[in-house]
Amino acid sequence: MIPLKDDNPTSKKPIVSYSIIAFCVVIFLAQLGLSENELKDFTYSYGLIPSVLMGIDQLPSDLFKISPVGTIFTSMFMHGGWMHLIGNMLYLWIFADNIEDDLGTLNFVIFYFVCGVGAAMSQVLVDINSQIPMIGASGAIGGVLGAYLINYPNAKVLVLIPFGFFSQLLKIRALYVLGFWFILQFINSFLSSSSVGGVAYAAHIGGFISGVILILFFNKKSRKINYKNKTKQNKKGPWEQ
Repeated sequence: MIPLKDDNPTSKKPIVSYSIIAFCVVIFLAQLGLSENELKDFTYSYGLIPSVLMGIDQLPSDLFKISPVGTIFTSMFMHGGWMHLIGNMLYLWIFADNIEDDLGTLNFVIFYFVCGVGAAMSQVLVDINSQIPMIGASGAIGGVLGAYLINYPNAKVLVLIPFGFFSQLLKIRALYVLGFWFILQFINSFLSSSSVGGVAYAAHIGGFISGVILILFFNKKSRKINYKNKTKQNKKGPWEQ
């Protein structure tokens, strides 16, 4: 299923979400201007390499541009190809605006990057000796999908189901669209080999679970704030008759 849009309006423009999309596109266009060797060096310098992050290996001095911890964040804005970029940005465009609307600007920034960290560490722990750079926003976006599933399970999502000439457009509940996406990550993680690169399914799973946990925390925090505000408003005492 390829999601195209959701029927879930927001009360304000998702500035952070749009900014992340724009930054990812700019970085990707910059990558296109690099030669093959320059792109390889760029990927090793700013991509997340598990063995380097865990202190098992070290990059050559000419490739060491930022601390290994910093690559957790720089890797979130890099992509390996047009389809990688378009797929990630499509999901971010459709689902992130509502979560940003729920959390507010600052909380959404915190939420997004913490999900990205959770996703990155999930992939690192699968193979701490891996020397393959990891890039992409998929893990952090997985967190957004997890949060959307919790807050808007009944929202309708327009999806394209490709079957050649029999392709169909259907509106399906987010619960099924995102639930199917999550299950697919588990299936693919068992079928893929982590030793030759490819898709970091563990990062997708870790990001999604991080999003589910974090949004429950933020929802609880939001309810507490609303309760306190209502309590303050009611301190004048009840009406009497």
